[in-house]
Amino acid sequence: MALYSEKVMDHFRNPRNVGMIENADGIGEVGNAKCGDIMKMYLKIENDTIADVKFETFGCGSAIASSSMATELIKGKPVAEALSLTNKAVVEALDGLPAHKLHCSVLAEEAIKAALKDYYDKNGIEYDRKQFPDCESCGHCCEA
Repeated sequence: MALYSEKVMDHFRNPRNVGMIENADGIGEVGNAKCGDIMKMYLKIENDTIADVKFETFGCGSAIASSSMATELIKGKPVAEALSLTNKAVVEALDGLPAHKLHCSVLAEEAIKAALKDYYDKNGIEYDRKQFPDCESCGHCCEA
């Protein structure tokens, strides 16, 4: 049995939505100190919908595939739906990841949530802090 699914290999070899968005409405950057992966997500939001999303990822094939799939799963979706994206949904959409690579899907979820939090903060939109990663573990400058 192959270590990676065909979908993982496709999103690694042909990642979707790579790059950055000038004047993005929300930008989120997260990393994993243990493996060195870094993900940055850019969101363009129009009428409470993810009009465009791009990513820049420094990391392994699973990190790139997870970033790519996550962007595909939220593009064109309402902000509330994007906020509810889970790493489990990313893994399922990729037809699985090896257990030791599941953290890559967690980073993709956290990068999207960090970008949405940035969007909310920039626009003075109230939000439930429980919907976002633990500020101490993600290293962002959340207020206590």
